[in-house]
Amino acid sequence: MSTFYQKRARMRIIILGFFFMIWLVGLTIRLLQLQVFEHPRLKTEVLEQNQNRNTIHPKRGTIYDCTGNILARSLPIQSVFFSPFKGEPSHLQLEKIKKLKKILNLSENELQNIYKRIERNASFIWIKRKVDPEKEEKVRRLSLSGIYFLEENKRFYPHGKLAAHLLGRVNIDDIGASGIEYKYNSILEGKKGEHLILRDAKKREYRFEILKEPEAGKDLILTIDETIQYYAEKELKKAMLKTGASWGTVIISQPSTGEILAMANYPTGDLNNPPPMPLSLDRNKAIHHNFEPGSTFKIVTASAALEARKINLTDSFDCSKGFIRVAGKTIRDHELFGVLSFPEIIIHSSNVGTIQFGQLIGEEIFFKTIRAFGFGQKTGIDLPAEEKGIFRPLDNWTKISVSSLSIGYEISVTATQMLQAINAIANKGFIISPKVVKKILNSPDVATEKPYRRRRIISERTALVLTSILQKAVQRGTGMTARIRGYKVAGKTGTAQKFDSSIGRYSSTAHTSSFAGFVPADNPVLSMVVVIDEPKGPYSGGEVAAPVFREIASLVLRQLHIPKQEEQLNTIIAERSFRQVER
Repeated sequence: MSTFYQKRARMRIIILGFFFMIWLVGLTIRLLQLQVFEHPRLKTEVLEQNQNRNTIHPKRGTIYDCTGNILARSLPIQSVFFSPFKGEPSHLQLEKIKKLKKILNLSENELQNIYKRIERNASFIWIKRKVDPEKEEKVRRLSLSGIYFLEENKRFYPHGKLAAHLLGRVNIDDIGASGIEYKYNSILEGKKGEHLILRDAKKREYRFEILKEPEAGKDLILTIDETIQYYAEKELKKAMLKTGASWGTVIISQPSTGEILAMANYPTGDLNNPPPMPLSLDRNKAIHHNFEPGSTFKIVTASAALEARKINLTDSFDCSKGFIRVAGKTIRDHELFGVLSFPEIIIHSSNVGTIQFGQLIGEEIFFKTIRAFGFGQKTGIDLPAEEKGIFRPLDNWTKISVSSLSIGYEISVTATQMLQAINAIANKGFIISPKVVKKILNSPDVATEKPYRRRRIISERTALVLTSILQKAVQRGTGMTARIRGYKVAGKTGTAQKFDSSIGRYSSTAHTSSFAGFVPADNPVLSMVVVIDEPKGPYSGGEVAAPVFREIASLVLRQLHIPKQEEQLNTIIAERSFRQVER
């Protein structure tokens, strides 16, 4: 009997041993599968569940005006993101997000994007970036699991609307989208870093590691003067509201260097609260808008005539009819004149007289002079997407082209190009590309200055003669409203009819009014171009744009402490210049 039970017990041991061996083999195979064959996949899942790699956006460089005032800077701010548990039901994740909807003002579009990310089992989901401190505190009080904060930088513009079109804006990632922010993005943005966040099974952070340190962006010092920019914007806005014009721009520069002291546009907007579609902030009328300049372009026509020695200052032209016919078209003066000398034609802005001496220049010489002044090509200003204007090749000119170009039609220019042209007169014949960035700061002690280059396009004597004539244009011609007591102002008005494509001809009601000038005339410290588009009521450059020049220039001269001059006209320089040309 005992032998039977012994055999039975031995059989049970064998069977148990057999099943144990099977279990052991199965366990070994499973361990081998987990530890060897599926190790990479499982490791990836664990890492995805318990760590996040995120980009560290560097602090963007600060933008200063030429006196050291801050125009744009980046400040630390918190962003909210969601990192769900592995296997956490979708409906629980959505409940957490819904609790944040009101606090963070989440739009339906934002919610839909978040829901889509949840459905895709994303491990990192932005909820709201760059939230206000008050909202941040409210979110923290909820203590929602899986909701975290990440410090980023937000661009802040201390003066809101000031120089908005010039400075430009950045997108949500602090990357330049327009203006200086875009043009100098590679310098301002610095180099990105990377950090690693490790969490335990309960999603609690237990380790924060910086894998790559970010490098802060470099600072910029602009040529812009904050106070002068304010003056320009204030007076431009005043003129726009008074005239009911569609848009306007003012550019102020230091002629000898080409440095832009102010660049104002109206309408404008607040960079700290840009509109949903900020295209209006991205379009800088000073460099992006082409327009026919009208009579301000006569400074180029006069330069070509003087350089070509086709006229003398004593030459007279009969303008008594008040109109001239060219190639079957009639071109009129804004008022009736008699016989005018060459200087008087410019002083009183006679179209009839300008066309007469313009026809003496010759097509090729005129074309080369216009190109030398920089029209039909970019000025090279350090701002993005500059327009080059429209200036047709000589082969495409018609019988009326010389006459039209002489008075500023059949050519489209930008305000910046007109500034560069008037600066050539102020600089006694040298043309200089305008610029808005003065220095790039590599470190607190080292700065790289932006150089400027100049080249002669007309002789000094031509520039001096034109300066004298432009002084008289302000003293007793069409630019009288630009006069500033105690200072010698040189300038030229412009009034251009706008072409109406709907009727196929120039409009009798829509005009572009402008003024280009510099002061003091014999030693310029500032030059300025004012463009006002489609003013309602009075529309001539002398009535609309020249007064803006006067008001801004008066403030700037006081700001720069430029002493008044006793003589209103330096007749000695004027007469000497006239005699030089006569020789």
